[in-house]
Amino acid sequence: MYNYCIMFKFEILSRSKKSKVRKGKLCTPHGIVETPNFAPCGTQATVKAMTPKMLKEVGTQMILANTYHLFLRPGQELIKKAGGLHKFMAWDGPILTDSGGFQVFSLSGLRKISEDGVMFSSHIDGSKHFLSPETVVEAQLAFGSDIMMPLDECPPYPCEYPSAKKAVERTTRWAVRAKDAEHRARSTEHGTKGVLFGIVQGSTFKDLRKQSAEEISALGFPGYGIGGLSVREPNEVMYEMLEHQLQYLPEEAPKHLLGVGYVENIKAAVNMGVDLFDCVEPSRLGRHGAFLSSEGKGVIRNARYAKDLSPLVAGCDCYACANFTRAYIRHLFAANELLGVMLLTIHNLRFMARTMEEIRSEISG
Repeated sequence: MYNYCIMFKFEILSRSKKSKVRKGKLCTPHGIVETPNFAPCGTQATVKAMTPKMLKEVGTQMILANTYHLFLRPGQELIKKAGGLHKFMAWDGPILTDSGGFQVFSLSGLRKISEDGVMFSSHIDGSKHFLSPETVVEAQLAFGSDIMMPLDECPPYPCEYPSAKKAVERTTRWAVRAKDAEHRARSTEHGTKGVLFGIVQGSTFKDLRKQSAEEISALGFPGYGIGGLSVREPNEVMYEMLEHQLQYLPEEAPKHLLGVGYVENIKAAVNMGVDLFDCVEPSRLGRHGAFLSSEGKGVIRNARYAKDLSPLVAGCDCYACANFTRAYIRHLFAANELLGVMLLTIHNLRFMARTMEEIRSEISG
């Protein structure tokens, strides 16, 4: 059992005898997350094409929102005035907010990094903004996030060793500042209940992955985000770096592999001891007319579905499969009807939730 504060607790319920996979329970101020688990991305305080009620119905236990986007629009002050992110978006379950670092660093020519933080131009209107380790924590505290992530430097792939090492060292220094900012907030703001995880980096260099894990672990975070993977590197490289780095992180703490959402990758990471995942892919696929199954993905616009009166996936218990046919949903996409997007998103998120349920049910001590 790993305790951090009265409202946050992670408990490992059972472990596999054949691998490092484990089943656990993450208690947060807004409810329990059974692990391993997948969190859909509600980037701008909404999972596209889904209402909070629909998310509950498909089995979603936690969602991820993006600090960068919410910082720019509508802004932390409005969200705080609304009573926090949970009330603002009418979601009463756990919320994890990432730091926005990945989005800022992907802006390339629109940002300038210094030891203080990152100056960047908004992708919305070009206005100038500044994010620091302290302001990122401040924003997430205003949101009322259950799990917060610190500002980190995420290098691209491929990355030269000197740049990756510099990013690791800066990520550690920023983590110290973020932790100090969280500590100050706890001593001055009554009712601050969310927790700050640490983030590890290291690109595709084993010694840097080890260095980052050891430095961030030494700071004593209650959980850890694993960053800088699934950034276009080959799967075998991802697995090698992940397995190597995990051995240097506290075993009893929850681990979140950031930005990973393909079932193949999730299953491999679960076997290494990863507990949490997030990705935009399932909902993005739904918006683009693709549906998930154990055999991969199907494209509903394909002509072979034009007269197919079977459900998207036989045996699926989601609302879309229980009530509609492939032919009907294909018609919706051909007619540019929003219901088609909603139905495929419902199906894809239910597929992910059901996949995680099956993974958990297969784990025994």
